[in-house]
Amino acid sequence: MAAASKGYKGIGMNGLIAVWYAQITQKNMDDFRREARQIAGWVPARADILEIAPGPGYLSIELARLGGYHITGLDISPKFVEIAQAKAKEAGVNVDFRQGNASRMPFADNTFDFIVCRAAFKNFAQPVEALNEMHRVLRPGGKALIDDLRGDVSAEAIDRHVDQMGLNRINTFMTKAAFRSMLIKRAYTTRDFEEMASRSAFGRCRIDPNAIGLHVWLEK
Repeated sequence: MAAASKGYKGIGMNGLIAVWYAQITQKNMDDFRREARQIAGWVPARADILEIAPGPGYLSIELARLGGYHITGLDISPKFVEIAQAKAKEAGVNVDFRQGNASRMPFADNTFDFIVCRAAFKNFAQPVEALNEMHRVLRPGGKALIDDLRGDVSAEAIDRHVDQMGLNRINTFMTKAAFRSMLIKRAYTTRDFEEMASRSAFGRCRIDPNAIGLHVWLEK
């Protein structure tokens, strides 16, 4: 019950943990730029895009750099919102970063054309409620993409992934430890996502697996 009330599992990404995460993930800017270009190919010009749990805001900022979209980011961590706002200002782009819970979003019905949630869905305390909220705030015909870790990923695959991140020895150790002790245990399998989608307002989903994760597609 406590996890549901706070909106996330575990201790959350606040304070120095959020700062550390922002520093670590900044090394993946090529990935954020590539994903932003992919999203731009999926959505029409002038679309309203919501990123749920943007953390430091890198993907939203890269989308905003492409121009032509109205980007909103919703994160439950006040520290992440603060970091993301500062980085958007530094980049000279306009992104509406807000603090809020994915299972109780502060948006009207039918607000967005596209929703993306990257590497965070496994941490939501109420995943089906979050799916229902995504459905509610999407416009008819709108799509959502959840990009997250696979629950059946092997430790060896994670080690290879982290080794390619270009981190120093301490951060490599800490990142692998976080995956092994926490993130893999929280992650969902293809079957889990299909079951959750069937219980949500979406009713179904399409899933594309990759080496360590899943792309989960939903449509209103």
